[in-house]
Amino acid sequence: MRELLGELTAAISRRLSCVYCAVVETRGSTPQKAGAAMLVYPDGTQAGTLGGGCVEAEVKRRALHSLNDAGRPEVLTFCLDDDYGWDDGLICGGRMTILAHAVTADASGYYQRLRELADGGAGFTEAVVIGDAAGLPVGDRYLFDATGKSVAHIADRPAWEAVSANLTALSSRPQPVTRRGIAYLPALPRVTLFLVGGGHVGQAVATLASDVGFEVWVLDDREKFASPERFPTASRRIVGDIGMVLRDLAPSLTPATFAVILTRGHSHDEEALYHLANTPCGYVGMIGSKRKIRMIFEDLVAKGIKEEALARVHAPLGYNIGSQTVPEIAVSIVAELIACRNTGKGDSARSSWERKKETRGCTPGHCAGQ
Repeated sequence: MRELLGELTAAISRRLSCVYCAVVETRGSTPQKAGAAMLVYPDGTQAGTLGGGCVEAEVKRRALHSLNDAGRPEVLTFCLDDDYGWDDGLICGGRMTILAHAVTADASGYYQRLRELADGGAGFTEAVVIGDAAGLPVGDRYLFDATGKSVAHIADRPAWEAVSANLTALSSRPQPVTRRGIAYLPALPRVTLFLVGGGHVGQAVATLASDVGFEVWVLDDREKFASPERFPTASRRIVGDIGMVLRDLAPSLTPATFAVILTRGHSHDEEALYHLANTPCGYVGMIGSKRKIRMIFEDLVAKGIKEEALARVHAPLGYNIGSQTVPEIAVSIVAELIACRNTGKGDSARSSWERKKETRGCTPGHCAGQ
């Protein structure tokens, strides 16, 4: 979305005509969910996708038509069990509602604000009128920042109070929803993935995590392992003593930080977890064998770290998918990170500290996530 909005604002600055098309509501099985967007240009080219196939082709056709009349935005609905399903093999009973809005100079401020909020990473909610239940013109759009404050609109007669009445706080991690004819499209706060260790696994995790929308930081005590060459997508690369850096950073970490410990050795892992276990990070995970994890947990308890803090640590981290290679390990880790980010929970392939303490073994179990 950030890249698409960058292209959109660039098109506006060049006075290049285009149509902004976005999925605003879905029911059942669909190729894309609410929030997916694309731009359509006068020559028929596009940026982004709504899932391809007949639906996307029809949206493009309608979008190109709207460029000629520059009228009000259209809200289009497609059922994937009729003519829009047969040619694509999408006979799954789903329904997609899509906004097609020709971009005009009058709306430039709205899109600029939308891009600023997306780049800022604190989260926001866009509300789009898609039905008559609200008694508002279909296609009107409203933008709220992370605190729920109104910041921009595309509406002749804005009705902020009516639209904000059904707004849900981002802290509750809402999903897209339609209430009284208004589609609410939340963009949750961007999560920072803090990789402690820049080895092969950390490098592979960073690549995948960047592709799925995490902002990546990496820390290593070796300069060449936290370099731009190894981590080109990282927004922050820190070189320094692991314990000292984490001690200084710990007070600034928040639930929007997911910390993953992937250092090159037992002592570094233990030192990192010592500083991270009591932070409010939304996720703390550590790689390693069951024996190593048991030893580290026992050492940290002896050093005063409470068992309750260790009980929330994902260790061993990631889903148990029988990983053998570095890329497979990265997939298992990032899958769990996505689950915790998107749903607030994730079944982890870690051991229960309480069971481990009683049995002196290490039985794979589940965790609630953060």
